[in-house]
Amino acid sequence: MLYVTETTHSQTNHTQTNHMQTTPGPKRGDDALFSSPEFRVAMDALAGLRADLFHDPFAYRPLPPRSRPGRIAQVLPGRLRPYAVWAPHALVGAAAMLALLVTIEGSWGGLIETLAIAVFSLGPILLTLVRPVGAFWFSLVSIPVVAVLSHDWGGDYMSGDYPWKPASFVAHLVVLTVVAARTRPRTAAWMWALTAVYAMGAEGLFGYHYFSSNAVPFLFLAALSLLVVTVLHVRRAAEEEVTAQQTVTARERSQRTLLEERTTIARELHDVVAHHMMVVAIQAEAAPYRVEDPPEELAKAFATIRENAVAALTELRRVLGVVRAEDYAAPDAPQPTLADLDALLANVREAGLGVEKVVTGAVRGLPQGVELSAYRIVQEALSNTLRHAPGASARVEIGYVLGGLGLRIVNGPAGEVSFVKQTPTEGAGQGLTGMRERVSMLNGEMTAAPAADGGYEVTVFLPVASVTVEDGEGA
Repeated sequence: MLYVTETTHSQTNHTQTNHMQTTPGPKRGDDALFSSPEFRVAMDALAGLRADLFHDPFAYRPLPPRSRPGRIAQVLPGRLRPYAVWAPHALVGAAAMLALLVTIEGSWGGLIETLAIAVFSLGPILLTLVRPVGAFWFSLVSIPVVAVLSHDWGGDYMSGDYPWKPASFVAHLVVLTVVAARTRPRTAAWMWALTAVYAMGAEGLFGYHYFSSNAVPFLFLAALSLLVVTVLHVRRAAEEEVTAQQTVTARERSQRTLLEERTTIARELHDVVAHHMMVVAIQAEAAPYRVEDPPEELAKAFATIRENAVAALTELRRVLGVVRAEDYAAPDAPQPTLADLDALLANVREAGLGVEKVVTGAVRGLPQGVELSAYRIVQEALSNTLRHAPGASARVEIGYVLGGLGLRIVNGPAGEVSFVKQTPTEGAGQGLTGMRERVSMLNGEMTAAPAADGGYEVTVFLPVASVTVEDGEGA
C-alpha cells in the first residue's frame, strides 16, 4: 500500500507539471493591447461615459435661481426686476409650452393619445429643472413612444417624419440644450453621440418604411446648439478663472506692498536705532577721559554701558540687517524730521501744489521714530495729492497736544493747471498702506476718507508716552 500511494502522488505531480507546461499563459500581444495608449484612452472615455450618464442618473439636482439679476432685468419694469433671477426657469417653461403647442398641432389621434404625447414631450423638458441627466434618458426613451403614438394608422404608412416626430424634435433638442448647460461639455458630447447612435439604429431598422428622414437635420441642429452651449461654458469658466486670478493677484499685490513698506520702515528704524546706539557706545567710551582721575566704579560702569551698546548694535544689525537689499546703502545724512518739513513743502510748491502749513501747540522735540513717521506721512499725503488731484491746494496741520502729535493733511478737489497739462494717475495703493503701517507701528490712529468738498483728508494721531522738555520735567 505504501508503494502504491507513493506512485499515485508521483503520477499526480507529474500530471500537474504537464498541465502547467501545456496551459498557455497570457500572450504578449494582449499585454501590448492593454497597455497601449489607444486602449487607455478608450477605457478613460468609457469611464467618463459611466460617470456622466450612468452613475446615479436620476440624482436630485434642482436648478437654483441666479445669484443676481442679469441683463434682462434692465428691460423689465421695476416690479418685475426682483424676479429676473428666475429667468432660466421661465425659459425652460416657455420651451415646454412650445413643445405642447407642437404636440397639439401635430396630433392625429384622440384625446388620450394627445395627452400621452404631451406627457412624453413636456415631461423631459420639465424634468431638466430637477434631474437633468434623468431628463435626457427620459427624452431618449420617449422618442420611439411618441413616434408610435403620433402615427396615423389609418393613413399612408410611408408618410410622416422619422425618426423624430415634431413633438419629439422640439422636446429632445430643448432637453439636450438645457442638460448641456447644466452639466459639462463632456456630457454634451456623450449625449449627442448616444442620440446619433439611436438615429442610426432607427434608420437602419425602420427607415426604409418612410420617404423622408429628419435624422441628419436634427443631429446638425443639436450639434450646433451643443457647440454654442459648450463655447459659453468655456467662456464662463475662463471668466471665473480670470476673476479668481485677479483676486489672488490683488491679494498678493497687497501683501507685497505691505511687506515692501514694512521693509522700508525696518530699514529706516535700523538706521535710526543704529545711529543712536553708536553714539551711546562712543560717548560711553569717551566719558572716563573727560573726568580727571575717575573712580574705578565709574570707569567700569561706562565700560559696561559701552559693551552693552556694542552688543545691542551687533544684534540689531544681525536681526534687522536681513531686510536690506544687496544694493542698499545706508544714507549718509540723518533721517528727516519735522524740522525738515519746510524744505519738503518748498519742493512741493515748485511742483505746482499750493500748500499751507499750520502748527498749533508748543513745539517740542519728539522721539526720532515719531518725527520720521510724521514726516513720511506728510510726504506721502502730499505726493498722493500731486498724483490724484493735480491743480488742487493742500493744507498741513500739525498739532502738538498732550500725549502725542496730531496731523491733518487735507486737499481740495482737482483743479485746472495752466502751466502744465496733468491728469490724475492711478497708483498701486502703496501710499495709504505705508501710512497705516507707520501709524500701526506706533500704536496710533488714522482715518483717510474723501472730504465734503470733493477733496481728500488724512487725519493721524501718534501717541508719545513721555515727552522731555528742556527744564527736565515730564510733560
